[in-house]
Amino acid sequence: MQQQARSSPPPGAAAAGPPGALHDWLDAVAVVVAGLAAMLVVAALGLWAAGADALPGGAFPFVLAATLALAVGGSVELDGGAGFFASVDAGITAMPLSVGLVGALAVAEVFLRQLRYRAVAGGRELLGRAARTAVVWLVALALLCAVARHTFTVTLGDGLAEQLGGALGLHPEVGFRAEPARTLGLGLLWLLVVLAATFAVSRRAPLPRSLVPFQQAVRPAAFAMLLVLLGYVLLGVAAAIGTAVVHGDARQVAAVALLALPNLVWIAFGVGLGGEWHGHLVGAIGLPVPKPLAAVLRTGEGGGGTVSLGTLAEQDGRAWWLLPLAAVLMLAAGVLAAHRSPRGVRPWRHAVRLAVAAAVTVLLVGVWTRVSADYGLSVLGVGLGEGGLGGLLSSVLGPAAGPSGPAAALAGGTLTLDPQLWTLVPLAAGWGLLAGALGALAAARLPRRGEVG
Repeated sequence: MQQQARSSPPPGAAAAGPPGALHDWLDAVAVVVAGLAAMLVVAALGLWAAGADALPGGAFPFVLAATLALAVGGSVELDGGAGFFASVDAGITAMPLSVGLVGALAVAEVFLRQLRYRAVAGGRELLGRAARTAVVWLVALALLCAVARHTFTVTLGDGLAEQLGGALGLHPEVGFRAEPARTLGLGLLWLLVVLAATFAVSRRAPLPRSLVPFQQAVRPAAFAMLLVLLGYVLLGVAAAIGTAVVHGDARQVAAVALLALPNLVWIAFGVGLGGEWHGHLVGAIGLPVPKPLAAVLRTGEGGGGTVSLGTLAEQDGRAWWLLPLAAVLMLAAGVLAAHRSPRGVRPWRHAVRLAVAAAVTVLLVGVWTRVSADYGLSVLGVGLGEGGLGGLLSSVLGPAAGPSGPAAALAGGTLTLDPQLWTLVPLAAGWGLLAGALGALAAARLPRRGEVG
């Protein structure tokens, strides 16, 4: 009787709004608009805090569109140069997860609200809703790619640099554009993952009758791991506020928090579990990288450095706290998953379910936190790096080509960060087994809703 009451909308609700297919397409539009609007607000605030509003040529809205493309898994190509003299070859593939996370939550919330008053839904209906949302989403991404392109002139500054540029007829230009195929393909995959995660996590999501028996095996553990990720984000917000208060650089801290906070805290989660990321950092790429992480990535000569609990602790001893933090939150996830499951489920089943959920969660975290950003300037076809032509250009242009000069961005830089998934995923599964078993034993002692005594 309770399910029947839930599946029946209030009187008059069925007759409200446009009928038939138009209503279904409007629902899809609402989901897409909500997701993009949420991402737009967060990305705009983050870029403003990062100083992107000062970019020349009115580039801010175009950079904003490119940031949204990156947030759903797309990539941005950069090119330009100064006539025959120099050329720029660059590309960025990095997901600003603060933007993507807010968009995913908005998409999930609006999609679920359209299915309220339902305990069960037909598979054909759910697939139809997902397909219509995907079509509207692809159209929106195509429009985003059309906007996410711009070219602006780089000012070398005053003095000798500007005189040389004028004498040679050089007007350095840098342009960027979202790569359409990758943005559309991975953007569609991003949406499908968000919708699948929504149905795997939320009790409000109606399922086809054939899948209802499996929900208790999936949803408690999936929901617990979602709370672990969100818990890390909340801890990151608290740490960001503390950093802004202590160090006073509130705008830079806000930029990192609004663009890449989950990137950092979810890597911290993986490192706390014992996982590793391998990467390399050369030059001034201009991306927000914390000092301990940057120091580790700069240590390797040529081959890069390994980000692990030990290497981070060498730079900052507080990194050791990542281990007990991960242990506590995983144990809490185990208790919560067991407590939300039906009584009578054996502890080993809880352990296996949380192990699978943890492995899938960390796999996604690893994929989402990959970074590949390369920015290189070649002069007359020859690469410009540290020393060589780089030193010659610095000696000629002086402050304009220095680390803080206006042409510093043209000096080149590389940032790569790749998870070692072959160790990270099994470690997460092992933590899930242990936390699931211990959590089941602890949850057995906790009272449940409706129980007396």
